[in-house]
Amino acid sequence: MGSISCCLLLALALLSLHAAAARKCDLQGLWRNELGSNMTLSALDAAGTFSGSYHTAVAATNKQILVSPLQGAQQHPGAKGQPTFGFTVQWQFADSTTAFVGQCFVDRRGKEMLETMWLLREEVPSRRDAWKATR
Repeated sequence: MGSISCCLLLALALLSLHAAAARKCDLQGLWRNELGSNMTLSALDAAGTFSGSYHTAVAATNKQILVSPLQGAQQHPGAKGQPTFGFTVQWQFADSTTAFVGQCFVDRRGKEMLETMWLLREEVPSRRDAWKATR
């Protein structure tokens, strides 16, 4: 009896791991980062594009931070479980745009996490000031 319950527990554990590994990331919904920024993404359309909003918790401005629109796309929607994606945010409180690229991962417990990098470009008065316009 003991060996049967041991095998059953092992089989259940393996099935749980397989289910978590087979789970695909779903970009739709509310995402929060460690700095307190919030992003809400719509469902992907058939082409893999999405829209949404971004409310940053940090900014290099004295202006009031406003929720800003975003547009993006996911690479090969539905093909694999941990897709790459990209989106741009048009900041409503600053003369700048940020491009984000990243990948969605699912850990062994089934938790989804986005790993991203970003590049911000702000408007400058002339081309000779372009060197300081990108962060």
